Amino acid sequence: MATPIRWGIIGTGRIAHTFASDMHFTTEGVVVAVGSRSSESADRFADEYGIVRRHDSYEGLVTDPEVEAVYVATPHPMHHANALLALEHGKPVLVEKAFTMNSSEARELVAAARANGLFLMEAMWTRFLPHVVAIRGLIAQGTLGDIVAVEADHGKWFEQDPGSRLFAPELGGSALLDLGIYPISFASMVLGAPDRLVAMVDPAFSGVDGQASMLFGYAGGAQAILSCTSSARTATRACISGTRARIEIDGDFYAPTSFSLITRAGEVQEFEFVTEGRGLQYQVGEVARCLRAGLTESPAMPLDETVAIMETMDQVLTHL
Repeated sequence: MATPIRWGIIGTGRIAHTFASDMHFTTEGVVVAVGSRSSESADRFADEYGIVRRHDSYEGLVTDPEVEAVYVATPHPMHHANALLALEHGKPVLVEKAFTMNSSEARELVAAARANGLFLMEAMWTRFLPHVVAIRGLIAQGTLGDIVAVEADHGKWFEQDPGSRLFAPELGGSALLDLGIYPISFASMVLGAPDRLVAMVDPAFSGVDGQASMLFGYAGGAQAILSCTSSARTATRACISGTRARIEIDGDFYAPTSFSLITRAGEVQEFEFVTEGRGLQYQVGEVARCLRAGLTESPAMPLDETVAIMETMDQVLTHL
């Protein structure tokens, strides 16, 4: 059995907790260090997960010789600086999604990683979940025929709290960056980058984007209908329709779930999966596989696609 990759986490927020918790369900990685802007926060996090090495600065984390890979789990506006810091100190980096605040920042990170020959990946954990891996396989086999349409939504209700990260402009508040990234990345996985786009975006009470409906068009004639909102708990389902069959993914489509394959004749085949935890451990396995193979990016979540996704979100946000 290969030695697990030793991870250091930058940030101690909700997603950092999920990452550390799901690490218990894999032998591919282990959290050995955490970095925060205060020793109190680092200590609380480290005590909860039995982490020996704790740092009261991000610089301390990225210079820790025991850390082999860095997971950036801070708010969106900090992703660029935190990931760049880790790259500058020779560490492979997994950056929480949305990857950056915009495509310009994304391109800078990708350029830095490539210039230094270092691994970098967006932490779009959905892409590595068992049901999504199975769906990618069915599409590759031609089971669906030519893809005609993709539909996906992601809506959650959040209390209108001005101090909440989702609504605070200074913290990168944005329904699109937090929620819309999932349906947009899902459509990108199936159809690639759109060549035309129509969007309607409305602000939340604080002025950041609160709801978006999007229609993407592709050169081959396929379309994607996507939406997100921070004001309501929507169905959070997804569907991929092809000339031979369609796939209907149960909610939440972006988390561990099941799906149905429905042929043009109406025949139904159910696909169910058992997943421990939230499912972030699968991306840890992907990073480990890539690092051991000497890869600097994941074939399943390539950097050029991450940049293209950020470019698409930039276009959508011009409609706010």
